[in-house]
Amino acid sequence: MEDILLTRKTIRKYRKEHIPQQTLDYILQAGIRASNCGNMQLYSFIITKDEDRKKQYAPLHFNQPMIQDADVVITVCADINRFNHWCEINRAEKSLNNFLFLNIATIDATIAAQAITAAAESKGLGVCWLGTVNYMADEISKFFNLPDGVVPVACLTIGVPDEEPGVTERLPLDAVVHGETYHDYSDEQIQQMYKAIEENPVNIAYVKENNKENLAQVFSEVRYAKGGNEEFSRHYKQYVEDTFIKK
Repeated sequence: MEDILLTRKTIRKYRKEHIPQQTLDYILQAGIRASNCGNMQLYSFIITKDEDRKKQYAPLHFNQPMIQDADVVITVCADINRFNHWCEINRAEKSLNNFLFLNIATIDATIAAQAITAAAESKGLGVCWLGTVNYMADEISKFFNLPDGVVPVACLTIGVPDEEPGVTERLPLDAVVHGETYHDYSDEQIQQMYKAIEENPVNIAYVKENNKENLAQVFSEVRYAKGGNEEFSRHYKQYVEDTFIKK
């Protein structure tokens, strides 16, 4: 397991092979065994395997090919609907429709998604996380007919790998680990911490392709540009207020 965790790779290309149901059940069981707040398990997993459904789902992830190529697509949702229903039929107050529990349910769903990822990789399968869920939450909600109180959080594509990419670079431990209190960074420390990432030939080419001076500009001005972020943020905030945080 240690090797899997420390050398994990994002897999975007898959063989046309089916995952046995027993293996998929194991992966999902690993998800529900993950840590969560108060053992309320404020999440749900939506499994997409049908080829037509995957084809219809792909545009909601900007037509990234992994959606159609993977054998299984799992959309992990923050879910207070089930808990609220349980409270309602037991004459208990519904108390989770607020920002605090949106955050808690999102954390629980993310922890479960990571457990699913580790379980799948332990079985030799490849996984890709798609962050497009956050950009298209409202549209994905309609696609899956999600009731109020259910918000998509993560999308995982899972299948038998058909590629062997290298391990993606990460920041060194001293960039993210703080002893006892948070220690802010000097300019020199920041430059040193990002040096290896910036000198990666793939990222050097990435900067050149986008006609920018450096990798930071590519991330903040192209890949995650402020204007687009703010527009998607407004859309997401309104969706959450309308469907999760209700008076």
